[in-house]
Amino acid sequence: MLLEHRGKSPVVPESAYVAPSAVLCGAVVLGEHTRVLHGAVLTAEDGEVRTGANVVVMENALVRGREKHPAVLGDAVLIGPHAHINGATVEDEVFVATGVSMFPGAVAGARSELRINSVLHVNSRLRPGTVVPIGWIAVGDPAESFSPDRHAEIWEIQRDLDFEGTVYGVPSDTPMRTIMARQAAYYAAHTNDRLLEN
Repeated sequence: MLLEHRGKSPVVPESAYVAPSAVLCGAVVLGEHTRVLHGAVLTAEDGEVRTGANVVVMENALVRGREKHPAVLGDAVLIGPHAHINGATVEDEVFVATGVSMFPGAVAGARSELRINSVLHVNSRLRPGTVVPIGWIAVGDPAESFSPDRHAEIWEIQRDLDFEGTVYGVPSDTPMRTIMARQAAYYAAHTNDRLLEN
């Protein structure tokens, strides 16, 4: 399904494949020979989604572009099933396994690996060739990897990375009611989306 969003439409080269049950919404630009498999969603909210060549986005993955944090996938990248790439950059030849989460401002350096259910936190940068183990959390710039039971150490780094400001554009003490009212208004832009002919 191809959707125009905020006046912008996906660009799909002839060499690419988008499964009938996948969704490309807004300013999504696919590279040559990119494959977007069933149930995957690439959505350019108010920032672009762009892939390089020979990228595979597997089933039920989400790739979201944001105004200040476009989602950029380099060449020869695999985005595994159920992965969540939100306003992040994935450089060339990166392996993003099943269930990985990458947050706005995150960068996975070339040839790095994010293994099953790992996390690359907001505004964190993996050096090229880094491996994040299964279920671990990488945080900081440059990112350090921690097992999930080391929350206090993760928080020591994470609290200065401005999650609320980066993701929601608000100070960290903003009430959830305020954040969600803003989010509801922001996503209301989808009410004007237009289905495009394939």
